[in-house]
Amino acid sequence: MAKRLQTPESIRRLQRKLYLKAKAEPDCRFHQLYDKVWRDDILLHAWELALLNGGAPGVDGVTFEQIDTEGLEDWLTALQKELREKTYRPMPVRRVSIPKPGGGERPLGIPTIRDRVVQAAAKLVIEPIFEADFDDSAFGYRPRRSAGDAIRKVHGLLCQGFTEVVDADLSRYFDTIPHGPLMQSVARRIVDRHMLRLLKMWLQAPVEIKDTTTGKRRMTGGKKHKLGTPQGGVISPLLANLYMNRMLKHWRSTDRPRRFCAEIVAYADDFVILSRGRARDALEWTRKVTSKLGLALNEEKTSLCRDCAEFCA
Repeated sequence: MAKRLQTPESIRRLQRKLYLKAKAEPDCRFHQLYDKVWRDDILLHAWELALLNGGAPGVDGVTFEQIDTEGLEDWLTALQKELREKTYRPMPVRRVSIPKPGGGERPLGIPTIRDRVVQAAAKLVIEPIFEADFDDSAFGYRPRRSAGDAIRKVHGLLCQGFTEVVDADLSRYFDTIPHGPLMQSVARRIVDRHMLRLLKMWLQAPVEIKDTTTGKRRMTGGKKHKLGTPQGGVISPLLANLYMNRMLKHWRSTDRPRRFCAEIVAYADDFVILSRGRARDALEWTRKVTSKLGLALNEEKTSLCRDCAEFCA
């Protein structure tokens, strides 16, 4: 079983306060958040979370061991000073390719440890606000939810007779999320301009790509880049969930569960729609909505099963 860190009570109190206010006031927009990111307890816990997750160094080559050896307290103090004085700037993201289970490769962005810590600190502050808004059908990258929970939900719906299933796969979801609409989704809850600036800097951080043949490095992305949040960044799963939530909320607000006799279960960029006889209509709806969101279904991996009753056992 993976190790878990216990969140300090001081941070839990802040998170509970933010969550409860967001839940009770759906139209509330939060103004003072950025100053929480560089709080002593939050930065230290963010470091501990980054250390627990481990991983390779970023473009600067700095490792966890090096930071610890040279003095963690001084390192955190310097980082805190940059955040407080608003001189912090993220470094480029190092892109590598990792094998996918079904073949091919998946691009993975590796921020520096310094940037991972700041992203983790920001996530500690803003995640409770968005958790209050997330649709109950979403299970990926969320506190106290798992892939197992999503599987159990799907199995339960199959056993209830929702046996026509759309198995949907979004094409390069993390790489194609449009920054403009994504930041609009953020701004519906957060109006702290310094926090918005922080998130925007991460979205626009340059990406360093190394040619495996020549060893040469080149930069892509940057301020002119308008799409994507690097898969591998600490903040990316939260932002990906936030953008996916637009589709899930639209599904409910347009009464699709009743009209299609269907339920949706999502895990990050994958989702299934389980229906009693209207799966094809649900699939056509999905194609239209994802297109409006600037996304695209991977038609090769998206399928429709007319009768999946055999999976209910």
